[in-house]
Amino acid sequence: MFFTLSKILGYLTSPLVWVCGLLVASLIVKSKRWKTRLQYSSIVILLFFSNDFIANEVMRLWEVSPTPYSKIDKVYSYGILLTGVTSTDNQPEDRVYFQRGADRVVHTVDLYKRGIIKKILVAGGSGRLLTTGRREADDIVKALSLMGVPREDILIENESRNTTESAHNVKAMLAGPDSVNLLLITSAFHMRRSEGCFRKAGMTPDTFSTDFYTHPRYFTPDVLLVPKIEALKIWQKLFREWTGIIAYRLAGYI
Repeated sequence: MFFTLSKILGYLTSPLVWVCGLLVASLIVKSKRWKTRLQYSSIVILLFFSNDFIANEVMRLWEVSPTPYSKIDKVYSYGILLTGVTSTDNQPEDRVYFQRGADRVVHTVDLYKRGIIKKILVAGGSGRLLTTGRREADDIVKALSLMGVPREDILIENESRNTTESAHNVKAMLAGPDSVNLLLITSAFHMRRSEGCFRKAGMTPDTFSTDFYTHPRYFTPDVLLVPKIEALKIWQKLFREWTGIIAYRLAGYI
């Protein structure tokens, strides 16, 4: 039940959905005054949430900062790579289809080849609400092998549907020193919730953020004034993540 509700709430956190809802409502209501209010409200919301400067500044405050390789002074037993970066519906099935977020995989391989992590544990099955598709961890393992990571250095957890399930499943897989010498790898916007889930499950991993949505601060006209679809996507990511954190806290997952 919680999984279903969290997915539904995720769909409702898009500013574009709000704009469409207001415009539809303006077509339904009979009051001319309310029609005007709803239409103006939709325009204001669209302009605000499509502003690149505002979206970038808020995301800069939220994302967990990157860690320079030069600042890492230890070797980890496992790098825990959280999924959420591939499309498991595309055909044919003889290849891996990456979406936004492929940095999670690429940077994990970089950490492995630098000797910072000894092994890679890929965690995540299918997070779909109505369909399953292929298990995402299975696809990522294929990609890691193509990138030169030996299969014996890869562990796989492909049963979880969300981050808290991934944390508990990983905890069950690891024991002894391996369970305390971990590096958690995921997108910068998702790191706060992910770390909270793993700590709640009894682990204390260090973190390595990837897949940054932000860019350096610019004060140029295109950033300050021109509406951008990328800004709407950033807000959708933020609202979905904030909603997820609230839901996880209420459920006791973090």
